[in-house]
Amino acid sequence: QVQLVESGGGLVQAGGSLRLSCAASGRTFSSGIMGWFRQAPGNEREFVAGIRWSDRTTRYADSVKGRFTISRDSAKNTVYLQMNNLKPEDTAVYYCAFGRSVVVTASEYAYDYWGQGTQVTVSS
Repeated sequence: QVQLVESGGGLVQAGGSLRLSCAASGRTFSSGIMGWFRQAPGNEREFVAGIRWSDRTTRYADSVKGRFTISRDSAKNTVYLQMNNLKPEDTAVYYCAFGRSVVVTASEYAYDYWGQGTQVTVSS
């Protein structure tokens, strides 16, 4: 059973930075994809960024390109989301997720396991 635990959320001013972490356990993570999603109050959950374990291929939502960077540390079974130049509209609960797909997809239906989420709040 895959378990995912996010950390690193918090309150930050606009223009600031945060780094989210997602510690994964329960299997050997040499394949599959990891994704970050977010959900703001009243909104649907949306894709933020994804990475393929095998070769670090990445994908980003247009809204975060150039500001967010996803990376992974295989030795630690951990995926990171470095968020720079944060904006108030980035405020949301951020979730990491794991899927067995070989394609880094933005569809949440391709992800089988989810963390509990971490709150990110960006003040103006």
